[in-house]
Amino acid sequence: MRITHPFHPYGGRQLPCVGERFNRYGKRLLLQVDEELVCSVPESWTDLVVPDRQIIAGGGRTVFLFSDLLELAHDVERLTDKVACKEADDA
Repeated sequence: MRITHPFHPYGGRQLPCVGERFNRYGKRLLLQVDEELVCSVPESWTDLVVPDRQIIAGGGRTVFLFSDLLELAHDVERLTDKVACKEADDA
């Protein structure tokens, strides 16, 4: 399978899968780099998983998903409100 993650040192290379493991973060594939080296990558970093439509539409340049940015904006607003309330209580 091919490593599709743009920042992985073996990105773009076709490597044979020699096994899989599971950890608390999910499924990891064991890919044979050479006779001695096997690397472990998340399944989502390979061509085994279809890329998200937003990433395809962004030509691979999409760093954040829209839903993630909305969630971040909500968290920032919530934290800002907490700070404002604390400052008002201290005054």
